[in-house]
Amino acid sequence: MDQKFLKAYLSEFVGTALLVLVGLSFVIFVNGKGSPVLKIIPDGGIRRAISGFLFGTTGCLITISPVGKISGAHINPMVSIAFWMRGNMTFENMLGFVAAQMAGAIVGCVPLLLWGKQGLSMDYGATIPNGVNAAFIGEIWTTFVLIAVILFFTSHDKLKNFTPFMMPIIYCIMVYVEAPVSGTSTNPARSFGPAVVSNVWSGYWLYWVAPLIGTLIAVLVFNVGWLKHLRSTVAKLYHFKKYPNISKDL
Repeated sequence: MDQKFLKAYLSEFVGTALLVLVGLSFVIFVNGKGSPVLKIIPDGGIRRAISGFLFGTTGCLITISPVGKISGAHINPMVSIAFWMRGNMTFENMLGFVAAQMAGAIVGCVPLLLWGKQGLSMDYGATIPNGVNAAFIGEIWTTFVLIAVILFFTSHDKLKNFTPFMMPIIYCIMVYVEAPVSGTSTNPARSFGPAVVSNVWSGYWLYWVAPLIGTLIAVLVFNVGWLKHLRSTVAKLYHFKKYPNISKDL
C-alpha cells in the first residue's frame, strides 16, 4: 500500500481519537455530575448549546490542523461514505478511513475514564436514545443537515475553505435541539468509543442505520435539479494546495 494512504489512515485515526477525547471531555465537564458549570449555568438548554459549540469547535480545529491537512479530516464514517457515494473515494479507501475512525474512537475514549464519577454520570459521553422512534428520526435529520452542509460548502470554490468553521454553529444548534432525544451523534465512531468504555450499547444499531439514511438522502438531494451541478473535487473538508487529493485513487 502506498505510504501516502497509510498517512491518511493514521491521520483519520488520530483525528477521530482527538475528536472524542477533547470533544466529549467538554461534554462531561459542562454537564457531568459535580461540575461547577451546573451551578454557574443551571439551564440545561444553554449547557447543551455550549457543549455542541465546543464539540464542533474541536472538530473545526482538527480539520485545519496538520492532521486534517493530510486526510481531509472526515473523522466520521458518514462523511467518508458520502464522499464515496459522490465518487470522490474508492470503496477500498473509504473502508480504510472508516476502520481508522472506529479504532481511533476507542483509543480516544479510554482516557475519558480518568473523569471518574463525573464521566460515569454521563456514561463517558455515550449516546442513548430517549425513545427509539424519535431518536431514529432525529439522527436522520441531524446527519442529513451535517452532510448537506458539507457537500454544499465543499462544492463551492469560494465557500470550501469555510467548511470547518460551520461545524461549531451546526453542532451548537443540533445539540441544543436534539441531544435530549438521541444525544446528537451523527457519527457512528463518536457513539462507538463511549459505548466500548462504558459498556452501554442501548440502541447502538440506531447510530449506524439512521445516519446512513440521512447521508443517503443528502447525497440523493444533491443529485436533483441545480444541486446536481455542485461537485466537490476532493474528499476533504478543507483544501490545501500543498496537500493534493489522496482519497481517490487507491
